[in-house]
Amino acid sequence: MIHETKTWSELENSTDQQIIDWASQQSWGKAMAACMQNPEWHAEGDVWTHTLMVCEQLTRLEAWDQLLKADKRKLLLTALFHDSAKPERTIIEEGTGRIRSPKHAQFGVRIARRVLMDLDCDPKLREEICRLVRYHGRPPHLEEQKSPQRELIKLSWLVQHHLLYLFALADTRGRICEQSYSEETLELWMLTAEENHCLRSPFEFANDHARFLFYRGKLNNLHYAPHEEYRCKMTIMCGLPGAGKDTWLASHRSELPVVSLDEVRKDLKVSPTDNQGQVVQVAREMCKDHLRNQRDFAFNATNTTRQVRQLWVDLGADYSARIELVYVEPAIATLFSQNAQRDTRVPTGVIERLIAKMDPPTATECHELVWACEAPKN
Repeated sequence: MIHETKTWSELENSTDQQIIDWASQQSWGKAMAACMQNPEWHAEGDVWTHTLMVCEQLTRLEAWDQLLKADKRKLLLTALFHDSAKPERTIIEEGTGRIRSPKHAQFGVRIARRVLMDLDCDPKLREEICRLVRYHGRPPHLEEQKSPQRELIKLSWLVQHHLLYLFALADTRGRICEQSYSEETLELWMLTAEENHCLRSPFEFANDHARFLFYRGKLNNLHYAPHEEYRCKMTIMCGLPGAGKDTWLASHRSELPVVSLDEVRKDLKVSPTDNQGQVVQVAREMCKDHLRNQRDFAFNATNTTRQVRQLWVDLGADYSARIELVYVEPAIATLFSQNAQRDTRVPTGVIERLIAKMDPPTATECHELVWACEAPKN
């Protein structure tokens, strides 16, 4: 039975309706069916009813039949997950009785990522779907942006705009609402992306450093080609405990000196569950020594969220280093198995919390991104 699906390959070989039926039997699907919405925007009722309407509207899109099968699946799964966090995020305002679901897209990513991870979905495909879920609500609000052009360019390295546009159309049409979003605004989103040559591919910056500066808010002229002369290269490892970061470094960057948070903890005799302030400070000083002396080196830690990575990226950027982010992810079963074999095993509960909050790196954070992930098994 499809609702007993355990692997991505089983789901991938199912029909669209079977996938919808599978989702309806999952705990997050059942929760959506029990969650009511603001009738001002969703007079159709519960979240699952809206989800089914969006799925239907996708197949009615003029462009649907011309899409690749892979893109159809991305959009279908985006539809199934885009409001999946509304049950946990829904609040009823006192006095007005108004129903709201703040940050439901952001939290929906967590649900989508864990479900797809458990299915052994290819990590790159999983993250494409997660980012469509994360930004699905952006197109209707284009006119609220100070610079629509920069908004489209910024997102072009995170999502495929032609798919985001198609999903926004289906999301807008898949509801009963007197004051729905204007499809003219959605059309403007698509046209703006097309005019900036980023409808079907990321905006083409003059070089890697131009892209790096743009996402750091330091590039005024989008076509400027800044001089690329780096003092050294800083390789920043990213991945959950037990992912295989040490192994990857040994195989691919064996010539580099490594600053490792695990090794610093050992030297200082600090447990991973203790206060990490001293550990981080010592590691920063070690990184600074390499940066001051213009030595290529690697920094090895989990770095599973952008907020944490940003601290180390900023450090490297201050010394004009070329920043390389390397993301390592095996299949989830392999991850837990490898962690269990480590000398300093990380408690399963800690890894689960890291998974819930993880945010794999993107090319918007660095000069160079290496995606070292285990291919899913069919």
